This record gives sequence, structure tokens and C-alpha cells, in this order.
Amino acid sequence: MTGGKAPVQDGQRSRVIETLLAMSAEKPENDVSTSRWRRRSFLKTSLAAGAATLAPWAIAQTPPAAGKYRIAPFRFDVTPPLGHPLCGGWIKPAIGTDDSLECIGYILLGSGAPVVVCAVDWTGILNEAHVRWRAALAQAAGTTPDRVAVHCVHQHNAPFACPTTQGILDAQSGGLVSLNLDFLQLCLTRGTDAVRTALTHARAVTRIAFSQARVDRVASNRRVQRDPAGNVLKMRGSSSKDPELIALPEGKIDPDLRTIAFFDGDRKLVNCHYYTTHPMSYYGDGRVTSDFVGLARKRRQQETPDCIQIYFTGCAGNISAGKYNDGSPQMRVILTERIYAAMVASDAKQVPEPLATVEWRTESVRLTPRPEFDPSQLRGLLENEKESPAVRIRSAMKLAWIDRCEQGPPLFLSSLHLNRIAALHLPAEMFLEYQLRAQTWAAGRQLATAAYGDGGPWYIPIAEEFPFGGYEVDFAFCGKSVDAILSKAIRSLVV
Repeated sequence: MTGGKAPVQDGQRSRVIETLLAMSAEKPENDVSTSRWRRRSFLKTSLAAGAATLAPWAIAQTPPAAGKYRIAPFRFDVTPPLGHPLCGGWIKPAIGTDDSLECIGYILLGSGAPVVVCAVDWTGILNEAHVRWRAALAQAAGTTPDRVAVHCVHQHNAPFACPTTQGILDAQSGGLVSLNLDFLQLCLTRGTDAVRTALTHARAVTRIAFSQARVDRVASNRRVQRDPAGNVLKMRGSSSKDPELIALPEGKIDPDLRTIAFFDGDRKLVNCHYYTTHPMSYYGDGRVTSDFVGLARKRRQQETPDCIQIYFTGCAGNISAGKYNDGSPQMRVILTERIYAAMVASDAKQVPEPLATVEWRTESVRLTPRPEFDPSQLRGLLENEKESPAVRIRSAMKLAWIDRCEQGPPLFLSSLHLNRIAALHLPAEMFLEYQLRAQTWAAGRQLATAAYGDGGPWYIPIAEEFPFGGYEVDFAFCGKSVDAILSKAIRSLVV
């Protein structure tokens, strides 16, 4: 755990490796066994490059005068071109754009090196892609990658980015495409430009506010139909037309939308909204969209042109709108209205207070692949042209995760503390229970949680749910030991 100016646990070398990866921005070679993470060359050059790489950051770490915090909001377009794969390549690719996708975030200055936090309208940013995003934004902001939190909102008619996966697919020569690497680099270039421009317009932050409001009939638990032994039967997905599933109780959810707001005097500069549900009304038709949570955010943005609106998805691995959503176009409009109404209601409850203290904490963790994963079997599925693209691409993603665990950098979790308000930043599709635990451990703090950071592990159930199976457990890339590792890190970030 670190706070303020302290380095992360893995130290200087890990940060240099991450930054070199981002600065290279090369397409993976076909020889995946030697190109993944370019680990050998990193280890040879990291010490020599360290001083040169970290020098600009050291200069930027000189804080403004005591108590003089500043914020620099930024946004840039991440809408994929026509033909780009959506949701990793196993649903219909982009044939049109209903509304644009964005990366929206802020740089916070005045407490050691700058802090960067952002949300991206993509399905996921995994492994090498997440490292590149964090390192690129860090370089642009004059900070270190451990002080950058990049999260996805997790809409499905959107890109799912893992360059290592695409390298494995290219090496297999099967013609499968999960990600356009040139498009990924274009987004990173836009991001660095947006951050650098934003820094020239940074505004003072003098006050902070936390508020929350109940969301009406959106979230529901996916894992509610079980047999007497507790085994999960049918899953309630993002949408449902099954009367039996619709009739079941809502189940365990976090019903509130939370908001953290930054002010310069009476002027609100940034509104960060947090809510916990899979954010899809319907998908798979090739129409790129930010879906109902993004549309609600955009509606609120139109009403507040001087205040940047950002939306983060919480620990929604086992949460969706399935009880209340039949997957029709009409329900997208209704769900948008319900999220929007909660945003407005939360805003109305804000009582700003002077911003007195800012602390950034970081935990790095190393996870292990699921014990059942057999690389030989996965390669067989990948190479079998009779298998569906979904099965073959997911097999490549599992191989990429195995490689990440063996020779890639760790996952980073973080938290931003603003007085007694805290924002918790977590990876992948974590189960709701992690968020609820964090709220218990953070007693005395007002906590908002963003998940869907580094998406490498895919679903992250709690240990108790692994024996009961179900979709989310079947598609978890780690075993139940992940619970103890992440819970320990989360507790240290919020207590």
C-alpha cells in the first residue's frame, strides 16, 4: 500500500517496464512466445532506461503550494471504425454508430505526482492493453503508471482490447480478429493529446461533495435461480423474456447510485457517478452505442456543459438489468430515464465541503490462472476451425491470461481519498460482494467503487460461489484463491 509520494510495492523497475511497453506501441510479432510483453528486452534495458524514463515524472512531482489542488478534466473519442470487432469478435462487428463512445476522466494535481482517473466506453481493456493505456496517460500527465486508474463501462457493442490475444490469433493464422491494433494506438495517441491539452486548462479544486440516490428498477442479481443444494440453474442475463426468471426476486444488489463531485468555489467542475449493473439493454446487432448508462450520462452532460459528467460501473459481475429489461428498444429508453433520474436526484443532495486532504493508495497483486486451464487443450480449441469464433477467441484470451500471470506485470488496485470520501478502483468483472465488503470495511468513509479496470481475469466470483457453478463461475479465469488475495488488498485500500 502506498499513499502520497511513496512508490508502489513492485518498485521502480515495474514502472519502467510498463512505460517502455506503452512507448514502443508496436504490433505484436507473429512469434507470440517471444513477443508477449517483450519481457526479456525489458529486463535488459529497464535499469539503463530508468533514469531517462522517470526524469520527467520526478520534475512533475513538485506539488503546488499547500492546499492548492487543481483538476484538469479531459475527454476523447474512442468510437471504433466500421467493421471493427465488437465484444472481442464473437458478436456482429460494427456496421453503424448509434452514438459515439468516449473516454472521459480527470487529472488531479496538488498531492505529489498527478493522479489520473478515467472511464472508457469499451467492453474491456485487458493485460497489455491496460498497461499501455496507463503508461501512455501517465507519460502525458507527468506521473507514474501506478497513479493512473483506467476503467471500462463494459457496454458490449464496443471494443474488447487485448493485443496479446490478437497476437495469438495472428500466430494461429486462422483469420480471426479481436482487435484492430492500429485503432488501439490511435486511441492512445488521442488520449495523450487530450491529457496534455487538459493540463493547460487546470482549474482550482476547493470543495468536494458526496451524494447518493436510489435507482428505480434497473439492477437485479443474475444468480437467483438455484436448486436445493445452491447450484445455479438458469442465469438472468442483461435482458430476459423468461416469465419464471422475471418473477424471481430482485436478489442482492447495491440499489444506490453514488456521486463524487469536485468544485471550484460554487462552480461544479466534475461529477463522477458510480452504479452497479451490467450496462446493456440489448446488443449484438452491430450498432455501436454507449447504451443506457452512457445515454443517461450524455443527457446530463447536455444540461451541464460546464461540468464534466463521468460514469463508472461498480462490481457488476453478478448483476444485470435482467429482471426489468426485456431487451426491446423501448426498454433502452426507459432504463436511460431511470439512470438519468438517479443522477439528477443524487446531484440535488450534494453538500460541498472544503477539500482538506488528498491521498492516493495503491496495491499490486499477482494472480494465478485457474487450475483447470490446460494450455494444450486451449490451443486445440483455438486451432479447431469447426469451433465457433467465440470459443476460439475466448481460448486465445485464456492463453493470454496464462502468459500474463507467468511473465507479465501485476494488476494494480488503487483508491483516492478526499477527506473522508473515497473512490475504490478494482479490476475486471468482480462480484457485488467485494463492493459490499469494501463498504463495511470503510466504515466512517463515504465510498464509491469502480470495477472493470484491468479485465485480464474476466469474472471474479467470491470464493463461496465457486462450488455452485453458473455462467460467471464458468468464465472466471482465476480459481477461488483470488478472493483472499483481492480482499486483503481491498481492505488495505479503504480502511
